[in-house]
Amino acid sequence: MTVNFRLLAVAMSIALLPIAAHADWQAVETTETYAITGTSGRELYDSIGERGPLLGPKVRAIAHTDFKLTWTRKYEPQPDGACTITVNIPKLIITYTLPKPSAQLPASTRKSWQKFIAGVEAHERVHGGFIKDMVKEIEAMSVGFSVPDDPKCSKIRVELTKRLGEISNKERQKNSEFDKVEFSDGGNLQQLVLKLVKEE
Repeated sequence: MTVNFRLLAVAMSIALLPIAAHADWQAVETTETYAITGTSGRELYDSIGERGPLLGPKVRAIAHTDFKLTWTRKYEPQPDGACTITVNIPKLIITYTLPKPSAQLPASTRKSWQKFIAGVEAHERVHGGFIKDMVKEIEAMSVGFSVPDDPKCSKIRVELTKRLGEISNKERQKNSEFDKVEFSDGGNLQQLVLKLVKEE
């Protein structure tokens, strides 16, 4: 079965939370698995095609990277009538979903599988890196961001949403370009799939 590989485009969830005591943060990265069947490389790959994460009504992937992003953000009216963001701390949870064989694999298949899944996870963690870079860019542009003539801090939210959309679109483009290279003829992920099926 042919598997169509695409990055799941995930909309950022931005919420206003209570003000945090400090601005230090680290992304939380977790891994989830889904069970696949088979004891040969071909069977495992076919099972991925049947059970992989759905990225659309009929599109399945080998793996995907999802994230949840919320913010502790404080908008402060200024004496001159402007509104300024004085606190902007992210909480980022990245989840990698990977396939996992449900049966014990023969030695030759196990060796091929270990190379395959290591490569797939490395690929997904590049996507995770893009997400972390995006959040850092949002953080850098947001702290101290100010809009004049906005005593009720309403205009700044509209303007911030516009800026966030631009940054998010840029992140999606990076992911798309990376996948295009990885899954092209001779690309890293294409080679991983071929070697798994051939049990090299």
